[in-house]
Amino acid sequence: MQLSENAKLTAKLLALAGSMLVFAIFIMPPLYDAFCEITGLNGKTGSRYEAVPAAVQTDRKVKVQFVASHNESMPWDFRPSVVSMTVHPGEAVDTVFLARNPTGRDMVGQAIPSLVPFKAAEYFHKTECFCFNQQTLKAGESAELPLRFIVDPDLPAGVNTITLSYTLFDVTEKFTRNLDNKNADSEREG
Repeated sequence: MQLSENAKLTAKLLALAGSMLVFAIFIMPPLYDAFCEITGLNGKTGSRYEAVPAAVQTDRKVKVQFVASHNESMPWDFRPSVVSMTVHPGEAVDTVFLARNPTGRDMVGQAIPSLVPFKAAEYFHKTECFCFNQQTLKAGESAELPLRFIVDPDLPAGVNTITLSYTLFDVTEKFTRNLDNKNADSEREG
């Protein structure tokens, strides 16, 4: 009788742990993204911005700092080419981040941006960014990853420094799995 009770409790705990794992991996990220989009919190920057000609505010300067990191499963070397620059609101600015795959295998990376202060996120516009696409680097390959941005002239006057941070993730397995699924679908249709 006691063994049966323990087995039931163990089964319930395993089911609870499995449910928590499914929630954390599949349900929470889309909810988090929706929350950040609605509230503007977490400094998430939007997608590609279509630049419209605007007057450059030459009388105002904003310091933009760049930070690069990678999660623990991503072995690439990843860094900004410059750690900060001073820009004028309304000015289109180009810079690059540097990436190197020191491993002996081809890999795919995906960069996720974040920006602080949070209230500056809606005033920081990326017109070209390596974060819009996954980056594939062959074993030992290096690349310059382009970024073009504009700080909106409507940036609140109290914001004088913006920090743009990218975290690089290894998405090789997911990319390969998606490619394999597409190839299998094509073979079935063909």
